Amino acid sequence: MAFPSPNSLSAASHPTSSSSSFFHLHLQLQQPVPHLPFPRSLPLNLPVLRLARPLLPPAPLASSGSGGIGIGGGGDDDEGRDNAGGGDGGDDDASVNRREALFVLAQLGRKLESLPADLAAAIEGGRVPGEIVQRFADLEKSGLFRWLLQFGGFKERLLADDLFLAKVAMECGVGIFTKTAAEYERRRENFVKELDFVIADVVMAIVADFMLVWLPAPTVSLQPPLAVNAGSIAKFFHNCPDNAFQVALAGTSYSLLQRVGAIMRNGAKLFAVGTSASLIGTGVTNALIKARKAVSKDFEGESEDIPIVSTSVAYGVYMAVSSNLRYQILAGVIEQRMLEPLLHHHKLVLSALCFAVRTGNTFLGSLLWVDYAKWIGIQ
Repeated sequence: MAFPSPNSLSAASHPTSSSSSFFHLHLQLQQPVPHLPFPRSLPLNLPVLRLARPLLPPAPLASSGSGGIGIGGGGDDDEGRDNAGGGDGGDDDASVNRREALFVLAQLGRKLESLPADLAAAIEGGRVPGEIVQRFADLEKSGLFRWLLQFGGFKERLLADDLFLAKVAMECGVGIFTKTAAEYERRRENFVKELDFVIADVVMAIVADFMLVWLPAPTVSLQPPLAVNAGSIAKFFHNCPDNAFQVALAGTSYSLLQRVGAIMRNGAKLFAVGTSASLIGTGVTNALIKARKAVSKDFEGESEDIPIVSTSVAYGVYMAVSSNLRYQILAGVIEQRMLEPLLHHHKLVLSALCFAVRTGNTFLGSLLWVDYAKWIGIQ
């Protein structure tokens, strides 16, 4: 219902005197309102514009320290820090790792259930970042690597270093030739006369070279935590890295004591490997000496049986000290920290340099062994 304006009421009360004015006012009201450059009111039926949020990979979060907000309360946050290796913000790092890994899986169109159980558990626990998941998918494209990834030891080493298998081939293939050349360099005119000792050294090298690459190699730890009732010593060595100098993954850190523990643990293993390899090598050599004596009587007196026990123990000590330190530094410092960052996208050049460095290290080790054996009096 429209209410009359005061002007219209005034006009109505004096129709004779203001009829003309009323007529002009009526005409003005009938004129269209000039178009304004902006609307006076928004229409109610405009469609709502919605922008979809892009899916971006989660950015790494900085450690929040004591001011961070934990998801599960203070107790859970402290436990997450302890499992991460003692660094602050371990719970945050674990959640970031888990989101990154799941994001990579989504990009690959795969589900968590399609991965091996140990790798899936590590992803759920936030122990591996997305780059490890991507490397696993890349390695699976090769039939040989797909087969090797079924074995836990190979899986942990290949995920940390995709050139691990090539380094094993380098070490075992070159070891025979370099050790023979080193034996000749030290023995010269006695090389043929002491050929039995040369054979013993080469046999020991073949058996031990694989383990010299295997044990000090950097790894991605996929092992589940130890039982709660495990001893403190077992827990300590379980948390130590396989290589004392290896780069820790995001969300993981190693203390100086843990890195020293890695040298001690690998030294004990290499002592056992060296002693066992020497037992095989000296046993073969003694068998060859006896065979020569049986065939040629002139050979008697020119060569004696090798002392098996003392030689085996000496070689075990040599591997635990010299070989252990040299290969720890080679794999953790020279290759992973120096060569890999510089030549990450140039695999052929990286492989060539690793070949050269490992060849030089093998030859140096052979020279040191001959000098060490002569120094302690076993050759």
